[in-house]
Amino acid sequence: MRRLPVLLVLAAFAALLIYAEGDLPDRGDVQAPANQHVSAYYIQHAEEEVETPNIVSGVLADYRGYDTLGETVVIFAAGMASLLILTRGGHR
Repeated sequence: MRRLPVLLVLAAFAALLIYAEGDLPDRGDVQAPANQHVSAYYIQHAEEEVETPNIVSGVLADYRGYDTLGETVVIFAAGMASLLILTRGGHR
């Protein structure tokens, strides 16, 4: 009975996420706003501004450098937390 409020909150949150998903553009939609402006800018200007022939590396390292750093920190923290949890009871 103590879990019922938690389950209700989780069900409401899941319903909200499912409802909000309907407003997202389809995956790979070339008419999506991000594909109309941002992608075109990266493709046209990456070689001159970043000075690298590889557009993917230029976008990840230059245009979205802080975002990539943040993602790396989150993945590292998750790995360290998993390692800590998994090895916690092993050494007695």
